[in-house]
Formats: sequence, C-alpha cells, structure tokens
Amino acid sequence: MGKGSRDDRLSALPDDILVNILDRLNVPEAARTSILARRWGQLCAKLSRLIISVQDFLPEGVLHTNVSVEELVRTNAAVVQATESILARRNPGEHTIRLLSTTFYLRDDAPLSIGRAVGHVMATHLVEVAKFTVRTGKDDIAEIDDDELITCARKFMVFFDACSNAFGGLTSLDLENLRFGESDISSILVSCKQLKHLHLYNCDCGEHSTLQVDHAHLSELCIVQCLLSHVKLSWLPQLTQLVFDGWIDYDDPLFIGHVPLLKAIWVQPECPTQSLASVFRQLRFVNLVNIPEGYDLTWTMFILEAAPLLKDLYITVWDHACSMEMDEEKRKKELYSEDKGVEWDEAAADFQHRSLVTLVICGFESEDCFVNYVRRVMTAAVNLEDVFLYSRLDCDNCKDEKKIRFPWTKRQRISLKKRITVGIESFAIIHSSKMVRDDHQAKILYPECSR
Repeated sequence: MGKGSRDDRLSALPDDILVNILDRLNVPEAARTSILARRWGQLCAKLSRLIISVQDFLPEGVLHTNVSVEELVRTNAAVVQATESILARRNPGEHTIRLLSTTFYLRDDAPLSIGRAVGHVMATHLVEVAKFTVRTGKDDIAEIDDDELITCARKFMVFFDACSNAFGGLTSLDLENLRFGESDISSILVSCKQLKHLHLYNCDCGEHSTLQVDHAHLSELCIVQCLLSHVKLSWLPQLTQLVFDGWIDYDDPLFIGHVPLLKAIWVQPECPTQSLASVFRQLRFVNLVNIPEGYDLTWTMFILEAAPLLKDLYITVWDHACSMEMDEEKRKKELYSEDKGVEWDEAAADFQHRSLVTLVICGFESEDCFVNYVRRVMTAAVNLEDVFLYSRLDCDNCKDEKKIRFPWTKRQRISLKKRITVGIESFAIIHSSKMVRDDHQAKILYPECSR
C-alpha cells in the first residue's frame, strides 16, 4: 500500500481474479472477507465453488467422529445459516456454480433447511456438480445398534421425501450408518436421476439383504462395510469404478450385469472361486495396491485366468509403515490376515493369456519370489510387450525403511534380465527404474472411498 493511498493492490485486481482467489478458500474463510468492504461482500455472491462442511465449523482439533451432542447441534446450525446466507446472495441465473457441496449431520430440521435452500438454487441457477454428505455423528460401527440404524434411515427418508428438487439435481451422495426399508435405495436411485457418485458406508436394507443397482448415469459406486449378502449391478452403462469392501462371507457376492465401461474394481484378496471369476471377465485394467512385502504374488495369476481381455496389470508391493496397524490385539480383533499368500491351482499354470501387453510392478526386489513371478507372467502372457519394474514408492511419513535389493546399476540390471529370461521365450522388453513414469503413476489408483 503506497503512502496516502486508500486502496491496497489486492483490491485493485479485477473481480474474476479475486473470485478465483476466494474459490480456493472454504466458505467460512471466504465469508469473513465480506467485512473488508462492500465490494468483497458482493464477490462472495459470485463464487463458483461452494464447499460448506460441518468440519469447518468445529473447534480446532475436533473431528466429526468425536463431536459432542452440543457441538453437533451448534455446527449443524452454522452449516444451515451459511448455506442459506450464501445462496440467498446470488442473483438467479447470473453465475454458474461449478461445485456445490454440503456436509451436515442428520439431526433435527437442519437437513430439511439445507435441502430446501439447495433445491431452490438448483431451480434458479446452473449447478454443474452438487453433493450431499450426510453424517450421523458416529464412526465406530460397533457403537451403533440396529435400532439406531433404522431410526437414522427413517430420518433420512423424511429429508429425502421433503427435498425432491435437491435430490433430483444431485450428482454425488455420501451416506453412512443407515438401515433402509426394502425399496428405499431403489427410490433414491430413481429420484437422483443425475447421480454419478454414490458412497454407502455401513448401509443396508437389513442384515444379509441384497442390493440391486440400476442407474443411467452412475459412474462410481463405493460400498464399504455394508451387511449385504449380494450386490447386483444389473444395468449401469456409465459405471467405471467400483469399490466393494467388507462383504459377508457368501459365495458369489457380486453379480455384474450390463457394465460395459467398468475399468476399475477394488477388492480384498481372497481364495479364488469359480463364482468370483465371473466378476473379472470383462476387465481390461487391474491395479492391485498395497500388497504387503513378503507375500507370495502367485495368487494373482488367478486374475489373469479369470480376465481373458486384460491388457494392463499393475501391482504395488509396499509395507506402508505410517498407515499400518502394528498393535497385535487390534490386528486380531479386526481380523487382519497373517497368511503370506493365497492358494492357487498349480495345475492351471500352463495356460496362455493372449491380451496382456503391460506388467507394472512397484516395490520390486531382486529376490527369487519376484523373479519367479515375472517369469511366470512372461511365460503365460504370450503377447506381452513391456515389463516395468520400479523400486518402492516414496513416502515422507514412513521412517526407518529397510534397504531393498534392487538393480540400481547397469551391471545389476543386466544380471536381473538374464535371471528373468533364461529358459523362456518372450518378446517383452524389461525396464527397471527407481522413478515411476508419469503415465504409470497416474494409473496407480488408491481407493479414496475406503475409510
């Protein structure tokens, strides 16, 4: 600010640049700028990204999973006030809303107030992406009994029935801890015609129930810790990514019908069965992440057998120390597996796979188990073109990582290539490097839906 000047350089910037700056703040921070001058108050009405979350109104250090009842009520009221206030400032049809996301607790009349405000703005503005994240205030499934699940689901359905305009324009819905009636989820999918992303955490229609999903636009479906015996993906022409984590021990838990675009499925390793094989028949790309170090990779050959159209197989082997559960009692309680691999029928080891062209392994070591696995894939995949072997991925939070055997030098790379190719016929080119190629890094998907 120059001497004697009444305006600072920031205020001298054009409106579109200032709005771009405000779009990078959360709603409470952006709203505070309105006290600077009348112009700043007008800018808040032009924001294109509106992310209003209970977490932003909680005291510092308090998470949504351990909030008290008093704080829950207060923060919910703050979300209602912020939603109504910031949406009421906007002139109908004047500025496109690129993202409208609200996260709130399923309590009292707060959801109804938020739903009606969002529904009104959808009727008067162009909203490209609209998201509801509905919390119950509890994160530990063990602390929630059946009656609470049913009660929460009934509250949600009252909210849903009263705010049809808002749900009709939703593109993303994140729900937790709800036990619906038999036809409730189907009704939600029918009403949410624009829905592209659906995340269900500890949601079902009763223990051992079946979830059938039909939707014209749904592209991402995440089902985590839901007490479902079966999931039927009957008709999902736009589905590209599926996460199914924590199913009950049933044969053939997942049925895949018309899902022509499905390219990513996240599952937990388990003993392969013929019924599970049906899930993989149309897969073109498979990415196996966070396989513990020291575990046998031979079981992954089952995926090659079950996915005859598979073109790219990515595997990440990594003891991610900063996120691993090390407490032995907790590991037993949460049923962590201590097995070093999964059985695989060696009698089928002579099969040929004609579609696989790329094998990528992150966390490769020059140990016999890795070398033998690569040899096995190269022998089976008769049209394999490239094998990329990378060192362990870097993590700033993992400390005291052990040294790994990796072909760092040219001489070591030549020696490794000889060990892999001796006695087998393959035209595949072997690449080894510490740095992961950008296009490979982009495909190493870590399932964000899981909690």
